[in-house]
Amino acid sequence: MNNKLVKEITSRDTDFAKWYTDVCLKAELMDYSYVKGFIIYRPYGYAIWENIQDYLNKKFKETNHQNVYLPLLIPESLFQKEKDHVEGFAPETAMVTTTGVEDLTERLIIRPTSEVLFCEHYKKIISSHRDLPKLYNQWCSVVRWEKTTRPFLRGSEFLWQEGHTAHSNKEEAKEETLRMLDIYNKMGSELLAVPFVTGRKTEKEKFAGALETYSIEALMHDGKALQSGTTHYFGQEFSKAFDITFTNKENKLEHVYQTSWGVSTRLIGAVIMVHGDDSGLVLPPYVAPTQVIIIPIQSKLPIVLDACNKLYEDLKSLGLRVEFDNSDKSPGWKFSESEMKGIPVRIEIGPKDLEKGEVTLFKRYNREKSTFKIEDIKDNINNILNDIHQNMLKAAKVHVSKNTRTAKTYDDFKEMIDLGGYVKMSISGEEAELIIKKDTTATARVILDEPVVTKICPVTNKKATQTILFARAY
Repeated sequence: MNNKLVKEITSRDTDFAKWYTDVCLKAELMDYSYVKGFIIYRPYGYAIWENIQDYLNKKFKETNHQNVYLPLLIPESLFQKEKDHVEGFAPETAMVTTTGVEDLTERLIIRPTSEVLFCEHYKKIISSHRDLPKLYNQWCSVVRWEKTTRPFLRGSEFLWQEGHTAHSNKEEAKEETLRMLDIYNKMGSELLAVPFVTGRKTEKEKFAGALETYSIEALMHDGKALQSGTTHYFGQEFSKAFDITFTNKENKLEHVYQTSWGVSTRLIGAVIMVHGDDSGLVLPPYVAPTQVIIIPIQSKLPIVLDACNKLYEDLKSLGLRVEFDNSDKSPGWKFSESEMKGIPVRIEIGPKDLEKGEVTLFKRYNREKSTFKIEDIKDNINNILNDIHQNMLKAAKVHVSKNTRTAKTYDDFKEMIDLGGYVKMSISGEEAELIIKKDTTATARVILDEPVVTKICPVTNKKATQTILFARAY
């Protein structure tokens, strides 16, 4: 087997950050562009994003959401309408100030998010309770001028979806916020084989302008957490700032209740860092661009070529994403390449196996090889892919469980946070959060719906009011 490709990847345990960027480049997920923080999504990387889009679009349509597209540019005066919002994004907004020939009379902000645009649109189209709810979603890119960037995880430009909804009452808006959190959580287990921890953010960590923020948190191989998506209950904060009103059933004027929710290409980073190994990507079957790759041994032999083509057509007929690699590369190189790209199943077909009516099947996630009767592959492949998915999810859950600890003293907390992973601790509030962040760089990921671990906060010696899940994070 040709290991040249693998040798070009830094070991995860030697330098996790370098391993990550090596995999992104060598697996051909992306390439760097000429502007820092702006990446090129190569076909293989974009295909992962398309599979995420397909999953979510199906869920969004099932819950009566509609896709829209709003403009890239926001007038600065419009952006200023929501002061909390501006405070949250002003340091990282990029602006258009000139046409190249003359300066603009008003600076235009390249959207870091689209709350203000949706608000202005909703103001125009909502007038009665009969116009509600408005359940809109947008797939687009946003620009946030980040100082430190890393492919998929944090970029000056990234791809995402952002849902923005308007409702006639608080209860419906809150239900929407939690419904979308549930959809994101199920996406983790059903598509990505990534177990998310979900919960409400603390006041300090919530989205600027939101009354409540909920997030999905994933734990990476190196023990750092990754906020992988958020849902926000805005209440009437934005609708009052933008004067979005409707006439209710009692014929009284009222402000709408709003939500917002989104995930981004950070999810690709999560899949890489949760499942990958020193040979490259390890992709769960349902999000993998190629689920099965067929590699011939001695491809010039008609018996081998015919068997490969027949199996390829059989698997395609099942709706699987299958590839037949009939290039002139050596089998060893093809094996290394398919492992680098994390293709869940590799089927090797050679003349010796065919004499017995068999093929060799390789599972990427555990490197297990087995032989199958060629006529049995079609009937068994979906079960094989499902088993791979479930086992990858189970392994990721074990990783989370093994790396979740509970601290009763601040000294214990400091020791545990240095081990990596999640640490539960009951604290008194924001004062304790700030001290913990300053001392350890760990941040509050979510508020846990659990009793307090200790009645007194180990950090401030004040009454503990809530149990928080902490971690160092990307």
